[in-house]
Amino acid sequence: MVCYRAAIKRRLFGDQGIMNWAKLAVPALAAWLLAAPAAAQTGLSSGDFVGAVRARDGDKAMELLRSRGSRIINTRDDKGDTALIVAISRRDDVWTGFLLNQGADPNLAARNGDTPLIAAARVGYIGAAGDLIRLKAKPDAANRMGETPLIVAVQARQPTLVKLLLSLGADPDKADSAAGYSARDYATRDTRSREILRLIEVAKPKPKPKPAAAEATKTN
Repeated sequence: MVCYRAAIKRRLFGDQGIMNWAKLAVPALAAWLLAAPAAAQTGLSSGDFVGAVRARDGDKAMELLRSRGSRIINTRDDKGDTALIVAISRRDDVWTGFLLNQGADPNLAARNGDTPLIAAARVGYIGAAGDLIRLKAKPDAANRMGETPLIVAVQARQPTLVKLLLSLGADPDKADSAAGYSARDYATRDTRSREILRLIEVAKPKPKPKPAAAEATKTN
C-alpha cells in the first residue's frame, strides 16, 4: 500500500493520482495531512473512524488508522454509513481521495445497500464516480430498493453520469424493486429531462420484442 503522505504529496503537487489535489483550496487540511503524527489516543472504537471523517477530524482519523490499522477504513458507523460514502455524499475531494488511496472498498455498501457509486450518482459527483469505476466499482450493483447507480443518476438528472455508466455497460432495463421501473422507464416518464432518454436510446436501444410464435395451422 502506498504511504498516505507520499501519495498526498504527489497529488498536492500535480502528479498523476486518483484525484488532482493541486486545484483544491484546502491548505489547512493539506497541512494537517503532511504534518507529523499526533500523540497516541486510547478508548476509540472502529465506528469512531467514520465519525471522525464525518466531522473532518483529521487527528482522530489518523490516530485510529495508526492504532487499528487500515482495516478500519472499511467499517460502518451506527448509522450504517462507511467513511467513503460519507465523504462522497458531501462531494469531498480531499477525504474521498485519501480514503480511496488508503484502500477503501469501492463496492462496500452502507446498511441501506447504497454503494459508493450510488452515493456519487445521487449527488452528481462525477470525479468520484470516475475514480470508483477505475477501481472496479460494479456499475449495476443495486441497493436494497433495487436501485442501480444508473437508476439513481437518471432520477437525479445527471446526464454526464448516465453517459459514463452506459459506456461501462450499465443495464438501463434492470428494474428496481421499489416501483418495478428501470432507468429507461424513469427516463421515459421524466418529461423535464429528455436528453437522458436520448442518451439511453443511443447507447442501448430498446430491445425489440421477440416475434410471436407462428400461429398453429388450422385443421379441418
